[in-house]
Amino acid sequence: MIDYVNEIKRLKKEKNAIILAHYYQIPEIQDIADYLGDSLALSKIAMTTDADIIVFCGVHFMAETAKILNPNKKVLLPVMKAGCKMADMINKDSLKKYKDEHPNTKIITYVNSTAEVKALSDCICTSTNGVKIIKHYVDNGYDILYCPDQNLGKYAMKLLGHEFEVWDGCCPIHHFLPKEKIAALKNKYPNSKVIAHPECKLDVLELADYIGSTKQLIEFVKTDYADTYIVLTEKGVIHQMEKENPNKKFILGSNSLSCVNMKMTKLEDVYNCLENETNEIILDEEVRKKALVALNKMMELS
Repeated sequence: MIDYVNEIKRLKKEKNAIILAHYYQIPEIQDIADYLGDSLALSKIAMTTDADIIVFCGVHFMAETAKILNPNKKVLLPVMKAGCKMADMINKDSLKKYKDEHPNTKIITYVNSTAEVKALSDCICTSTNGVKIIKHYVDNGYDILYCPDQNLGKYAMKLLGHEFEVWDGCCPIHHFLPKEKIAALKNKYPNSKVIAHPECKLDVLELADYIGSTKQLIEFVKTDYADTYIVLTEKGVIHQMEKENPNKKFILGSNSLSCVNMKMTKLEDVYNCLENETNEIILDEEVRKKALVALNKMMELS
């Protein structure tokens, strides 16, 4: 039997590699990561690391983003088929068609998108900075399309009091969360607080006491006074919440809040890709450069 944890530590040291992991990964992967975070935090870390190899424990678009920011580093994705259903709801051809028909519209694209879609965008955003970036373009009088997540777009519309176009995409994990089930949980736990990710639909968000990105939700429960929380995002976040708040109770809003793609990566996959340096992310250089412009715009505005 291979001691994967110790072997991964050995290989990291030998190869000058780091492991980045998203909060939605399984606990064992979160626990071996050098850096754990949401999309924005991991994007920033990817820009500053001195490592030669980045092992990205997440889904495909995340590893692509790391490669866009680090063209001279080797970026590995332990499970190449780990994709994102939201990212699959828009492609370069459909976005190119929209741009041709709306040449004066600014394209603001959620980080949950392919490198090819990012390359056609004016600015990228995450759930942490999405509203702020949309506000910048709204305040400057631009017509905008927000893609591909309709729910975060509609949430921003509500906060800003301004309508704009949104793509008809979503995260199925968050999108199909039933409002009635959350209302029933609130009644069952009347002293709890509901914390939600803005990828949820507006009718669900209306039941929330706090709305924020993955990282913002984790930070909120550390400083808030409640002792019970109903969590409306992917269940992987509860691992960190419980580690950092052992005296608090966390209730997952629904058993459906589990991303199959995010749960694909196992310790054996990390070991194998690091040992053999396989599953490298390779991008067309023209696409990478155009996507980098949109990502840099995000960094500038956030």
